[in-house]
Amino acid sequence: MNYAETLNKACICRTLDSQRLYAQLESDPTLVGLAQSISQTRPHLFSSTVVFISRATYDAIVAAVSAIERVAHLHLYQAKALERAPAIAQHPFGPAGVHMGYDFHVNADGPRLIEINTNAGGALLNSILARAQHSCCELMGKTFTANTLELAPLATLEQTFFEMFLTEWRTQRGEQTLRTVAIVDDDPQSQYLAPEFELFRNMFVSRGIHAFIADPQELAWRDGSLWHGDQAVDMVYNRLTDFYLSDTAHEALRHAYTAGATVLTPHPRAHALLADKRNLVTLSNDPLLATWGVSAADRNVLANAVPATQLVTRENAEALWAQRRHFFFKPMAGFGARAVYRGDKLTRRVWDEILAGDYIAQALVPPSTRMVMVDGVQTDLKFDIRAYTYAGQIQLLAARTYQGQTTNFRTSGGGFSPVVVVPQIDDVANFLSEMDVTRPL
Repeated sequence: MNYAETLNKACICRTLDSQRLYAQLESDPTLVGLAQSISQTRPHLFSSTVVFISRATYDAIVAAVSAIERVAHLHLYQAKALERAPAIAQHPFGPAGVHMGYDFHVNADGPRLIEINTNAGGALLNSILARAQHSCCELMGKTFTANTLELAPLATLEQTFFEMFLTEWRTQRGEQTLRTVAIVDDDPQSQYLAPEFELFRNMFVSRGIHAFIADPQELAWRDGSLWHGDQAVDMVYNRLTDFYLSDTAHEALRHAYTAGATVLTPHPRAHALLADKRNLVTLSNDPLLATWGVSAADRNVLANAVPATQLVTRENAEALWAQRRHFFFKPMAGFGARAVYRGDKLTRRVWDEILAGDYIAQALVPPSTRMVMVDGVQTDLKFDIRAYTYAGQIQLLAARTYQGQTTNFRTSGGGFSPVVVVPQIDDVANFLSEMDVTRPL
């Protein structure tokens, strides 16, 4: 094991400073009560410890994101991705789409991309969580300084996020003044990450921009503009999982977007080009990428980072069923681990449902584990790593720790965890002896 793996399996220290976390969650008077609400209604949102990855893993994640983004800009790639997307995804208004999320499992061979997400939630929550950590000993403190590396500094990360939205605005609107932002999701107060909507609202308001949280059914399309009551909406921060705005409840937003009357981010085109799971089939098809002129270096990165993925069809059904233990099956239009199945858990009934739907089969990559203390008992939790990105640049890394078949926020001791990138240590045994990593705080 490398140093990071050893720490994940041996260090059970609690690094979360809860008082600091609560103070940062309620840094503005309009946010008073947010921390208490989270603790009462979302007790497993935040883990009390960090997840460690090696510098080599970090470098491989950066390389994978960069290679994918380069491929995604190729004309031939875009043509293939867009030919299967609906008309609403064809509009090249300019914005890249905020908060793309690249999710990885990490094993002995490095990070493996599990999926790419549009409007990945948790970026602001995780930036606050990362700032609320404290080192459990002097030697551990030295590793915390490595966490930022080339990422945006944590102290100014909220401003980085704000400037990302401004870039989206200016890409489509030039030097016009951004006045109003709507943060939109279906029944927003019922969403698990609803506290983050309040944080984003405060981010905009504190910088002089009118911002509010709304259900899309509260919006109206009239006189060539998108309206919320008597307020014209300049920009929509889109947290919907109806990625192509096909639901009738999203009709006003759909009209405003296709008319270019509001700046929508992230948008249908971003989903089609990156987050549609069929793109994983393309990105793991080395011969196809070679014919498109993708460099040998990028193809090597993708071969190492993207698990082999294929469409589930009637033609390959028999072979996939026979090898099902080696695959994870996911719906093409799914999100949030809904209707996904490990092959070794499949029944014939579920398999028939998969064949009747639109699914991909992805080579199974088991997640790594993190040892934590749960009610005084040492417990192994699974984890994945999420890279929050904008225009191909990683802004923040975060982990989600959990038990179960898929990622969730129902696990005692689990939830979002900061990621600490640690250097390679040659004498791991001696380092751990000095640090006494089995001593919980």
